Amino acid sequence: MVNNLVLAAGCAILACGGLAFVFVGGDSRAGKRRASLRKAEAKPGVGSPDKTAKKKQIAENIKELEKKSQRKRPDLQTRIEQAGLSISHQQFIMVFAAVSVALAGLVYIKSESPLLAGLVAAICALGLPNLVLARLRARRIAKFVAIFPNALDIIVRGVKAGLPLGDTLRIIANETPEPVRSEFRKIVESQALGLPLSEAVEKMAQRVPVSETNFFSIVIGIQAKAGGNLSEAIGNLSRTLRERKKMKGKIGAMAMEAKASAAIIGAVPFVVTGLLYLSSPKYISLLWTTEHGRIVSAIAIFWMSIGVVMMKKMINFDF
Repeated sequence: MVNNLVLAAGCAILACGGLAFVFVGGDSRAGKRRASLRKAEAKPGVGSPDKTAKKKQIAENIKELEKKSQRKRPDLQTRIEQAGLSISHQQFIMVFAAVSVALAGLVYIKSESPLLAGLVAAICALGLPNLVLARLRARRIAKFVAIFPNALDIIVRGVKAGLPLGDTLRIIANETPEPVRSEFRKIVESQALGLPLSEAVEKMAQRVPVSETNFFSIVIGIQAKAGGNLSEAIGNLSRTLRERKKMKGKIGAMAMEAKASAAIIGAVPFVVTGLLYLSSPKYISLLWTTEHGRIVSAIAIFWMSIGVVMMKKMINFDF
């Protein structure tokens, strides 16, 4: 009986001690360990780096680079360079002035109307240069965007192989097709003159004003200021650009039906007018030989232009 009482008392003492350890000792030791870990993380240079501060610095760098990349409308010389032409703006103006005078002279010889000749000269002098530059610029930028991910892959493979970044840029400037080759050659030449890489890449983003070059400028700027794994960052950028290209192709395929419908709707009035002129010219010629017909034609062309612009806005996707 006495032994049972002693055993029961011992078990009770052990149980009380275990409960005391769980509710007092264990928590206090765990709390001390957590407090020591928090102190170690709070100290600069001890434990893991301060990710919040680094993210804040990266966000500030992105905002700064985005503010720099936001420019006003480029001048004529900049647009000529973006179109890939190697002439000055004076030569460009002289060429189109000569073309405008020649076309206006031909129109005056055929029609003997100074008003019509002056209208043709004004259209050729003001609208034709902008149209030519816009088409050449869009074509060159499209070629650049198609080749640019391959150039980024060259940088990634070169950096992973242990080559300096400058050597990979020289490889791109010598081996890749145009227009990527000329743009990276300008970066290499700018570095040779002492310009920092981030500023040289930023100038390329100004010469080729698309999201792809702006992203590349931001990555290089962050790498120069905050550091990090350059090959991983540029590899992610290359994959992102390829995914954007795929998405753009899918959107273009989905919008093709709408574009075809818009083209048919816009061409129907002209086709009908041409067929009516071939079948009964006296009937349809009233639209431009009488005063009321010219007024009706002008109103119809005005409203049709509005409809064409609205359809173009609806079927063009920018992302």
